[in-house]
Amino acid sequence: MDWIRRATETLTLESDAIRDLIPKVGDGFIATGKLLLEMKGRVVITGIGKSAIIAQKLVATFNSTGTPGLFMHAADAIHGDLGLVQHDDLVICISKSGNSPEIKALVPLLKNRKIQLIGMVGNAESYLAQHSDLILDTTVSKEACPLDLAPTSSTAAQMAMGDALATCLMEARGFEAADFALMHPGGALGKRLHTRLQDVLQADHSPTVAYDANLKHVVLKMSSGRCGATAVQRDDKVVGIITDGDLRRALENGLGTDAHASQLMNPEPKTMPHDALAIRAFQLMEKHSISQIVVMEGERYAGIVHLHDILREGIF
Repeated sequence: MDWIRRATETLTLESDAIRDLIPKVGDGFIATGKLLLEMKGRVVITGIGKSAIIAQKLVATFNSTGTPGLFMHAADAIHGDLGLVQHDDLVICISKSGNSPEIKALVPLLKNRKIQLIGMVGNAESYLAQHSDLILDTTVSKEACPLDLAPTSSTAAQMAMGDALATCLMEARGFEAADFALMHPGGALGKRLHTRLQDVLQADHSPTVAYDANLKHVVLKMSSGRCGATAVQRDDKVVGIITDGDLRRALENGLGTDAHASQLMNPEPKTMPHDALAIRAFQLMEKHSISQIVVMEGERYAGIVHLHDILREGIF
C-alpha cells in the first residue's frame, strides 16, 4: 500500500473538484444569495445520506454567521418533519444524483406549498435540477474514492459551495467580529471574542510610583503589585513603566542605589484601553516581546495586565 500516493491522489482530486466550481458560480449563485439575504424566514437545508451530513454542517455555519438555518433530513421530511418548513422559509436540497427516491418524494410536497427550492445538485439532468427554482451546480468529474463510488469529491464540493454562500452573506450583511462573538460565547473561541482587559485586570495589579521616586520605593512597589512592573506617574499622568527587565538593565549599565524612577523607566510604555480585547493585548505583547500592558480607562491609569493574566483565562 502506497499511502503517500493514495493520499496525494485523494487531496488532488478533491481540490480539483473545488477549483472546478469557480466557473459554475454565476447567476444562479447570485440569485440564491439575494434570496437568502432578503428572506423573512429561515433557510432549511435538507439531503439524504452523506449529503445530509453536509447539510447539517452548513446549517451550523449559516447560524453562526448571521443567516438563520434549520436542518431537515429528507427521509424524515416525508414522514412528518416537513412541518418544520414554514411559509417564509427557503429550502436548499443537497444531492449528488438528484434522483434519490426520498428527494423525488419531497420535491412535489415543497412545490405544492409554493416553497422556494434551491437544488445543490451534481447532475444537471436530474429530477431535482429540473424541478428546482434555482440550481447550485456541484457536479464533479470523479470521486476521490478508488472505486469512484464513496462520496468524497462530491461532498467536498457541496461543503465548499455552501461555505462560499455563507461568506458572501457575511460580507453582504456587514457581519463583523462583534456579531460573531454573540454567536460563539463558549469555549476558547468565545473567550477570545469576549474577554477584555478589564475582565483580566487583577485588583492588586495597579502599582504606581512618582516620577522622582527612589530605587527602594520602586522595588517595593514592583513587589507589592505582583506583576513584575510598576507605572510611573507625573502630575497624575502615566509617563513611563518600570519592569523587572528595565531595572536589571539599568543596574547593569551602572546606575546605583541612588537612582530614581525617571532614570529607570521606559518612557514609552505600551498602553491599551480597559475595554480592549485581551487577545489584542496578547498580540501586542507578542509583537514587541514584552510581558506587561498598561491599562487605561480614558485618561485614568487602571492598572497593569501581565501576560500570565491573559493566559490564565484559557483563551488559547
